[in-house]
Amino acid sequence: MTAGAPPLLVIGEALTDVIVKPTGARRSRPGGSPANVALGLARLGHPVRLATRIGHDAPGQQISDHLRGAGVELTAGSVTAAPTSSAVARLDAQGSATYDFDLSWDPDPRALDPVTPGLPSHLHTGSLATSLAPGASLAVAAVEKLRGTATVSYDPNPRPALLSAPERERPRVERMVMLSDVVKASAEDLRWLHPGGDPFQAAARWARMGPSLVVVTLGEEGARAFWRHGDCRLPPRRIDRVVDTVGAGDAFMAGLLSGLLRTGLLASGGGGVADAEGARRALHAATLSSHLVEHLAAALSFAARVAAVTCTRQGADPPTLTELERSGRDA
Repeated sequence: MTAGAPPLLVIGEALTDVIVKPTGARRSRPGGSPANVALGLARLGHPVRLATRIGHDAPGQQISDHLRGAGVELTAGSVTAAPTSSAVARLDAQGSATYDFDLSWDPDPRALDPVTPGLPSHLHTGSLATSLAPGASLAVAAVEKLRGTATVSYDPNPRPALLSAPERERPRVERMVMLSDVVKASAEDLRWLHPGGDPFQAAARWARMGPSLVVVTLGEEGARAFWRHGDCRLPPRRIDRVVDTVGAGDAFMAGLLSGLLRTGLLASGGGGVADAEGARRALHAATLSSHLVEHLAAALSFAARVAAVTCTRQGADPPTLTELERSGRDA
């Protein structure tokens, strides 16, 4: 990372995950897809600001302490008088989760002001932040305002229980895809958005709509990356003991962004038009060069390691760089 690099900006929901085990035992942890990505990036050594909406209540304080303890800075206006949102994550015997939400996404417009206190070099958003009214319009407007001077990443991470039919959601999702440089989606996300369709064909089409890189995560089967003129597979990583998969996709997203940032394939310098365009050219060049594509493979492998460690823990608890290095030595 460049010394004194501007913080990355993550826009999106932070909430309390109430994790219910198959036995019925319950445990509360901070969560929310964009908040988990911000946490993961901070633990991997990147300066991060999170534009979100949490309350002054006890759950909001727990989330704030959790994020700030990792080095995540909340933007002004992120803490409001409204109650903190929550999600109930019910685990099955394999540790996979299904969700029920008690959530509002109505952030203070000040929190999503993309130029306060300074321009970020990279912006990440997705999930409910870009799909749930009334805050979605603010999040999309921030992306449109910043994409000329920052690279952009997006994870649609749709929550069907809170959304309309897939055919009504697809145009909104694809608008964000066109605004982004890097897109990550699970195969499950793509199957929901394109009922009866092939998720890989959908991802390949997305890669021709604007992004330089589209990554499809496949759970225990690894991942597959697409770019305009090609694709590659990432084999699965062996995990000896899966505790649960809560936050695994967000950990993968944080690891992918960290890997791309460290190899100069996303903007991480002084910000501005030159920095953003230079990173876009580098990322596009990496998909065309057999030498540079190794950087993409390394970033994908790094993302898989981050997600794998997260799966060995309860809830969305991504590793620090030190913990990641230790897990590699112990493997």
